[in-house]
Amino acid sequence: MPPKSVTLANARRSLRSLSNPRKALVYRGFFKETTDVFLGVTTPQIRSLSREYVDLPLGAVRQFMNSRIHDERSLANAILVRKFRAADDRGQKCIFDFYLRNRKYIRNWDGVDDSAPYILGPYLFNRDKAILDELARSHNLWDRRIAIVATWWFIRQGQPATTLKIARALLGDEEDLIHKATGWMLREVGKRDLPALRQFLRVHAHKMPRTALRYAIERFSPAERALWLGKKAKRELNRNLRRS
Repeated sequence: MPPKSVTLANARRSLRSLSNPRKALVYRGFFKETTDVFLGVTTPQIRSLSREYVDLPLGAVRQFMNSRIHDERSLANAILVRKFRAADDRGQKCIFDFYLRNRKYIRNWDGVDDSAPYILGPYLFNRDKAILDELARSHNLWDRRIAIVATWWFIRQGQPATTLKIARALLGDEEDLIHKATGWMLREVGKRDLPALRQFLRVHAHKMPRTALRYAIERFSPAERALWLGKKAKRELNRNLRRS
């Protein structure tokens, strides 16, 4: 049987051939904030399709990024990541620029998490990272999540400084999805540089949203978790008493 041509229509047909209504209902439960349509295609299946459709033109990828079908957007991210990994320096800059120009189409936490650490992270690793500061100041929730999650790449290369800087900038954020992402990245810092995480907590734990703190200290012993949470509770109590 001859291979399918790499077209948007064929990619859509391939996705629908893998649809699973039962899984679609399960996935829908993870995204209560969205009106997306779910096909129920699994992450391994998405990654397999991204190999098959890696040569899909960027214009077609953009159409997938703007789809109401969650699985199509996931496939777009997987294709972009695969294109980026296979590209030379010039090609990687093209994908990086394309991603930034079209990030308005990212509107779920998994869209950020599946793309930012594998495109922005490696591209910016040895370059000026000012764009992350700009994204961290954005009014757009997903821009801010991109800013912190992209730094996962730096953490994995043993350079947590940018993560700590962006985490400080997001301490006052009001969105729970930013609290979770910030705490997650701080926890990743702690896996590789526990003294750096503890130093960050000594200075900032009392100002951190409780969810972010809980995520950050998740791998600590029960006794140490209780210590950090107790310190935060005590500071909050004293602050409230001063206001009363």
